[in-house]
Amino acid sequence: METLTATAVPQFATGVATVTEQGVNDEQLWVKKAQAADSQAFEALYRLHVGKIYGLCLRMTGNASEAEDCTQEAFIQAWSKLDKFRGDSSFGTWMHKVAVNTVLGRMRKSRREQDRIRLVGEIEQQRESIGDSAGIQDLEQAINELPSGARHVFVLQAVYGYTHEETGDMLGIAAGTSKAQLHRAKRLLAQQLGN
Repeated sequence: METLTATAVPQFATGVATVTEQGVNDEQLWVKKAQAADSQAFEALYRLHVGKIYGLCLRMTGNASEAEDCTQEAFIQAWSKLDKFRGDSSFGTWMHKVAVNTVLGRMRKSRREQDRIRLVGEIEQQRESIGDSAGIQDLEQAINELPSGARHVFVLQAVYGYTHEETGDMLGIAAGTSKAQLHRAKRLLAQQLGN
């Protein structure tokens, strides 16, 4: 097997990876070898691009630890999807797209988790304000009694944390309609639960 010429500092803290001039010229060869499951070739690609990808992730997240996680996840995704790289753009450009999608996906997931935590807190506050005779079953029943449009939007928004745009796309409605349906659902729930 041909030895690839690549020198790098793999630590994220430095954020810089250097590759010899020959390595830059061999990038296409490394991609082809990596697509044939050559892990050393992929390591050379990693070393060539890790600094730039880390920098991109750091700018997008604003957090060094999160940027390291996103960088690692982006390269894992790239390795698993390397067969989809067709060479229409440079490998670096493709890696940037993978990294951006990785960061955005983690942000959406984090936002949904925060929304779920907030919803649970709101439900607990509602339970306390309603009293011991009401409970989650009353809330579930009230949600089930909502008109279907309002119920679908409420569940996707309040329970699963999707944005109005995502909810609209899933339900085939405009984002403004999603907002109106969510407002309607909240108003009807407040009436049903006596708040």
